Amino acid sequence: MIGRFLGLAAVIAVVSVGVAGVAGRSTSMNAARTADAGGDDNGNWTTEKRQHGGWSGSPRSARSSAGEARLARAGDSHFYADANVDGTNIRMMVDSGASIVALTRRDAEAIGIDVDSLPIAGSANTAGGLVPVRPVMLDSVDIEGIEVRGVEAAVLDADMGVSLLGQSYLSKLDAVNVEGDTMTLR
Repeated sequence: MIGRFLGLAAVIAVVSVGVAGVAGRSTSMNAARTADAGGDDNGNWTTEKRQHGGWSGSPRSARSSAGEARLARAGDSHFYADANVDGTNIRMMVDSGASIVALTRRDAEAIGIDVDSLPIAGSANTAGGLVPVRPVMLDSVDIEGIEVRGVEAAVLDADMGVSLLGQSYLSKLDAVNVEGDTMTLR
C-alpha cells in the first residue's frame, strides 16, 4: 500500500516537472516576441499565456463565479475535488506543485476530447517512461460553484490513475488555504 502511494507521488512529481518544462519550452518563443514588442520582461509562463491568449489563441475570462469550496483530506493525505470539467464530472487530486491541470487519457476522452488529434508538444519523463504531453484548453473547470474559464491543461498518456488539479486553475482563485485536514478554495 505504501509502495503504491510512493509510486503515485513519484509519478506526480515527475509529471509536474515534465509539464512545467514543456510549458516553459512552448512559451520561450512567446516571451521573446513579448520582449521585442516592449512587453513586461518579468512575466512568467502562466501570465504570459493569460495575457496573450494561451494555447487556444483567443483571450479567455479568468473567474466567472464566486463561492467557497471545502475539501477534506483523504486517507492518503491528499485533497481530492469532484470537478465539473466542460460538463463532465471528473475526480481530481489537488496538486499545487503541478503547473497546469493534467488529465489522464481516460478523463480527457470522457470529456469528449479526441486525444489522438491533439498535437504533441513534448514529453514528460514518468516512472513508466517517456509519455507524450498534449496541450488542450478547457472551457470550464468548476468545483462546488467556483468556476474558472479558459483553463490550460495537458493530456498525459501515463497511468497516473487520477487527473491533477494544478496551478492553471488554482492560481486564478482568490485564495487556497489549508487548515488542519480541510482545504478551502475561494
